[in-house]
Amino acid sequence: MLAAGLMLAGCHSTYEQILAGYPAEYAEGFSAGCSSGRQAAGALAEFRKDVPRYLSQPLYPEGWSDGYRQCQATQEATGGLSAWQGSALERQRDREWRHHVDQAKAQAFRRRR
Repeated sequence: MLAAGLMLAGCHSTYEQILAGYPAEYAEGFSAGCSSGRQAAGALAEFRKDVPRYLSQPLYPEGWSDGYRQCQATQEATGGLSAWQGSALERQRDREWRHHVDQAKAQAFRRRR
C-alpha cells in the first residue's frame, strides 16, 4: 500500500503535492515562485508573480519566496545556465574536432589515388 502511495505521489505535480498540506494561497505562490526561481537560474521557465496577491494575501508571498529560493537552488545545483553553456561549448568543440578528422581522412584518401 505504501508503494502504491509513493507511485501516485510521483504522478502529482508539485502544486498538487503542496496543496495536500498547505492552503491554496501558499501553494499557488510556491508554484509561481518556483517557476520564477528556475528562470532566474537559467532554465527555460516563465517568471510569474501575481503582484496584487503578493501585496494583499500573506500566504502567497511566503509561498512565492519559498518556491523561488528552493527551485532556484535546485536548478543551480543541476547546472543551470552555466551547464547549458558549457555543454554547448563542448558540442562546438566536438563538431570542430569531427570536421578536422573528416578533413584529414579526405586528404589521406586523395593521396592514395
